Amino acid sequence: MRVVFMGTPDFSVPVLDALVDAGHEVVAVYSQPPRPAGRGKKDRPSPVQARAEALGLQVRHPVTLKGADDQSAFAALNADVAVVVAYGLILPQVVLDMPARGCLNIHASLLPRWRGAAPIHRAIMAGDPETGVCIMQMEAGLDTGPVLLREAIDIGFDETTGGLHDRLSKLGAASVVTALDQLDGLMPLPQSGDGVTYAAKIDKAEARVDWAAPAAVVDRQIRGLSPFPGAWCMVGDERVKLLGSRVGNGSGTPGDVIDGFEIACGSGSVIVTRVQRAGKKAMEAGAALQGLDLGARLA
Repeated sequence: MRVVFMGTPDFSVPVLDALVDAGHEVVAVYSQPPRPAGRGKKDRPSPVQARAEALGLQVRHPVTLKGADDQSAFAALNADVAVVVAYGLILPQVVLDMPARGCLNIHASLLPRWRGAAPIHRAIMAGDPETGVCIMQMEAGLDTGPVLLREAIDIGFDETTGGLHDRLSKLGAASVVTALDQLDGLMPLPQSGDGVTYAAKIDKAEARVDWAAPAAVVDRQIRGLSPFPGAWCMVGDERVKLLGSRVGNGSGTPGDVIDGFEIACGSGSVIVTRVQRAGKKAMEAGAALQGLDLGARLA
C-alpha cells in the first residue's frame, strides 16, 4: 500500500521499520519538528525523523495540519492509508478522511482502558495484570475509534515502563503489519462505553515517594515512573531516583531502612533494585550502597 507514516518518539521507530520491511511504499513521514535538546540546546530531530532520513524517506514536520496548504500537500500524496503512532498532533477530520482506507492508530492499551497520553505508565501504576495494543480506526474523538485488532500481553511483576514500552512497541509494529495484510477482512468493533479510563499525562509532582503508602502502591509507582520522570526520595540531603523495585516481606515504621535497600512502607516493604544518584548513571542498588549511606530512614 501507499502509506503515510506519522510518529515522533522512539516508540514509533520499530513501526516505521516494520512497514518498510513488509514492502509497503512509505510515501512520506510526518514527525514533530526538531526541538532543542542536550547541553548545547541545539535542535535535534525526533527519533522518527532520524530513522526516516536514514531510510531515505521524505520527512515533513508541519506545526499544524489545519492550514489549507498543509492539507493540500497531504492530499497530494494519494495515500491508501495513514499509520499513526504517538505523532503528537491532532488530525482534523478533513485529514482523517483523505487516505482511501482511512487512518489507523496504534494505541498502547486495551481500549477503552487508558485512552490518552500515558497508557503504559498508568497501566503499571494501577496494578493492571495485562495490557496490549489496539489497532484503531481514527476518528475525531480522543482514542475513541472502532478497534480492528487487539493483542494482549501480561505485565511482569517487576516490569518497568521502560521495559513494557519496548515490548509494546514491537507488538504494535507486528500488529499493524498484520492489520494491513488483513484489512479487507477485519471487522471494526466499536469501543464499549463501559470501562473507559483516561491516562493523564504524567506530572512530576507524582514522582516523590510517600513511604506511608502500601508497599504495592510504592512498588507500582517506582516501576511505573521508570525511567522517566523517575520516582524519587531523599537520602539525607541527596535526592535519589528509584528506578526498579519489588515488594518485600519486611515491616516497620514507614521510611525505615530494614536491610540493604529494603524500605518499610505503610504496610509491608519495598526492595529497591535500581537507583540513580544526582549527576551519575543509573546503577544496581547494591552497587549504589557502596557509596551511599542510607542512614536509619528515608524521607
